[in-house]
Amino acid sequence: MKVLESNLDKEYAGITGVPKFTQAAATLAYGQTSSALNEGRVAITQSISGTGALRIGGAFLERFYPSAKKIYIPTPSWANHNAVFKDSGLEVVKYRYYNKDTIGLDFDGMIADLKSAPEGSIFLLHACAHNPTGIDPTKTQWTQISDVMKEKKHYPFFDMAYQGFASGDIDKDAFPIRHFQSEGHQFCLAQSFAKNMGLYGERVGAFSICCDSADEKKRVDSQIKILVRPLYSNPPVHGARIAGEILNDPQLYSQWEKEVKGMADRIISMRAALKKNLEDLGSKHDWSHITNQIGMFAYTGLNSEQMTRLAEEFSVYATKDGRISVAGITSHNVTRLAECIFKVTG
Repeated sequence: MKVLESNLDKEYAGITGVPKFTQAAATLAYGQTSSALNEGRVAITQSISGTGALRIGGAFLERFYPSAKKIYIPTPSWANHNAVFKDSGLEVVKYRYYNKDTIGLDFDGMIADLKSAPEGSIFLLHACAHNPTGIDPTKTQWTQISDVMKEKKHYPFFDMAYQGFASGDIDKDAFPIRHFQSEGHQFCLAQSFAKNMGLYGERVGAFSICCDSADEKKRVDSQIKILVRPLYSNPPVHGARIAGEILNDPQLYSQWEKEVKGMADRIISMRAALKKNLEDLGSKHDWSHITNQIGMFAYTGLNSEQMTRLAEEFSVYATKDGRISVAGITSHNVTRLAECIFKVTG
């Protein structure tokens, strides 16, 4: 309503978008005390949501990063990562991430792959609420990942599509970004505001690069504009104005924080309810991974045959790899879901 009442025009935004939004988006990710922001070392552009940010990043790295023939993405990763980066001219290579035996993080495998990759390789990292597994490194593990990447001179590419929507804490979810920045890494970041602001159809996102100096930032800014201009010329304004209004108005920001936390807490409570219902039914399986994971999705550990039975016998539909949308679980259907899972797992 505030945006509508401002009676703003619908003229084109600049190539890098609505400044009120991009400045606030950078602060949200990097933090108010970020040395990179305060020293003017962050080049940022509005993007067509998170996918557009990834595509700009892929094009930029393919053109300017000397080791950019390949990009390493986790196994598994969001399905579109592979397509976006291949279409950017990069060869996509996988690194270990998910351990199907523990239904958790294959941290040792991940570290081993970081160490064995050629020096200066690009690694895509999910900042929080890993999609599709819901499995995130701990703060201690993130610190180790940072140390190994610094030692190997790898280039981090963060994808942060769920800030605040993972744990309910904006700052906690941004820990990897802020830690890597404080450790002196140069990296790039794709942000999406589809989930945490519900602006799916408005396609609100941002792409930023943490540079070595303010002078380098100026050069990067100009090259981002050169890349964006033939891709889509400039981004849409309405969603960015909404996001910018929320992020810059203390009262609206406080309200938004509470609502994001409410959504995250609801998902966390549904995880706990599903686990409890399975245990109450007498399941002999360890379902702790359901509550250890985070975000909108969960890897249940069910195999393809069990997922087929869920669909054909109980009309519970999910992907064959055992992934379910926790956001789709409610207090009204969690008991039935648990009963169905119990019947196919024993």
